[in-house]
Amino acid sequence: MKPEELSAVCVSAGPGSYTGLRIGVSTAKGFCYALGIPLLSVPTLESMAAQYFADHPDYQGLVCPMIDARRMECYTAFYDRQNEIRPTQADIIEPGIYDEYLDNNTVTFIGDGAPKCFPMLSTHPNARMDESFTISARGLLPVALRKLAEGQTEDVAYFEPFYLKDFVAKKSVVRGLR
Repeated sequence: MKPEELSAVCVSAGPGSYTGLRIGVSTAKGFCYALGIPLLSVPTLESMAAQYFADHPDYQGLVCPMIDARRMECYTAFYDRQNEIRPTQADIIEPGIYDEYLDNNTVTFIGDGAPKCFPMLSTHPNARMDESFTISARGLLPVALRKLAEGQTEDVAYFEPFYLKDFVAKKSVVRGLR
């Protein structure tokens, strides 16, 4: 595809890797600015849920995408087929944390944070984990197309990714580096 064939650019808005989000958003903004086309952003967890629902058209439960945020913390949200049920936040995963959602729904946990947390969640009979799920940019498409149709574009000059947590630079622990 040639750049002049693009009618818009979509980028994952975060949360996620600080460096990955910076590079992705900067690249998308560069294309949009240079080509004079709209910038669309889709929250990372929403794109994961959209992808899961597209891949499982008969699934009627909730989906909880989980991105590993290190230690026992994950970026999570809850979605049904049409709505965000609980917005994105950083959760420290512990037994019983999601019982309010699990008590009345089947909840499928997906993403790279699910395997480390599922042992604490799996005691609930409505908890499921889909280990076969792999995040993909194709999850951005259904949300991006809806946003484009509704005119929900970003300001190319001022859009910033959703980091959720502040970046904290750490001193190198590699011997010989300062």
